[in-house]
Amino acid sequence: MQTGTSPTARALHTLEILRTRPGTTAEQLAEKLGVTDRAARRYVAILREAGIPVDSVRGPHGGYRLRRGTRLPPVSFTQSEALGLVMAVLDGRPAATDPGDLVGSALGKVIHALPEGIGRQAAALREHAAAAPDPRAAYADPAVTSALVDAIASRQRLLITYRSQAGNQWQAEVDPWAVVVRRARWYLLCHSHRGEAVRTYRVDRILTAEVTAIGFRMPQDLDPVAVLEENLGTGWAYPTRVLFDAPVEQVTPWIGPSMGQLEPVGVAGERCVLVGSTRNPAMYAQEWLATVPLAFHVVGGTELRDAVAVLASRLGAAVSDSR
Repeated sequence: MQTGTSPTARALHTLEILRTRPGTTAEQLAEKLGVTDRAARRYVAILREAGIPVDSVRGPHGGYRLRRGTRLPPVSFTQSEALGLVMAVLDGRPAATDPGDLVGSALGKVIHALPEGIGRQAAALREHAAAAPDPRAAYADPAVTSALVDAIASRQRLLITYRSQAGNQWQAEVDPWAVVVRRARWYLLCHSHRGEAVRTYRVDRILTAEVTAIGFRMPQDLDPVAVLEENLGTGWAYPTRVLFDAPVEQVTPWIGPSMGQLEPVGVAGERCVLVGSTRNPAMYAQEWLATVPLAFHVVGGTELRDAVAVLASRLGAAVSDSR
């Protein structure tokens, strides 16, 4: 007898058996599933409750078969899988509650293709779930993303048109290595021939992506997430240099790759320095440095020093006795 398999999973296995072998008897079904005859009949009942028409024919040539003309979805979902899919879509794209949204339209088609019982629950979740819009949301163009992925798969160089946050626009030839999703942002990790260096571009800011006839070789043992995290901490407008009164191993758990690189300082490495850059010194001070529970000194980067001074003054005023 099988163990550790959910009733829903066995019901889906039952559906697959009946689809490929019409006329399967309860005894044959039980043997294939590794269950009792009574349990096999229960899985048939689960299919019927889900809106899938299963007919039973008596006699020596009888058995269970799907009703003629039954159209099944190309992919079968359990109820938990279907609800999980809807939840993931709404979590990543709140606008998908609107059928007029691109992803909302696609989600509606998926729900419509589900068996009635499962689809009803998924539709109810979509209808009654309220998703708060994310003011910082930036969605990548599916057509551009598709072009990027195709070029990565075929190892073909791209000519991209990019618009920065400041509104500046330029073109660059890049060897696309990977598309990486990080904190609801889509990035293209690549080698840019414009700067002859590793670069990360926000996919939602790529206006066009044209495949060229030039091929490239993918770096060996590439870890896209690690390289992206490391690259996000370099090349920004404002350099940063922060000295910590603690060794590297104590500081490391509090430092994200986007903040820069830690280097030991002193003969015994009793202190360390964080070297990086940022485009937003105030965010670097308030959201990153302020969370580190260790003594530090900003020894490089005028803009970061000013941001830390403003933060310290504001917090000091919050506990001052003067009003």
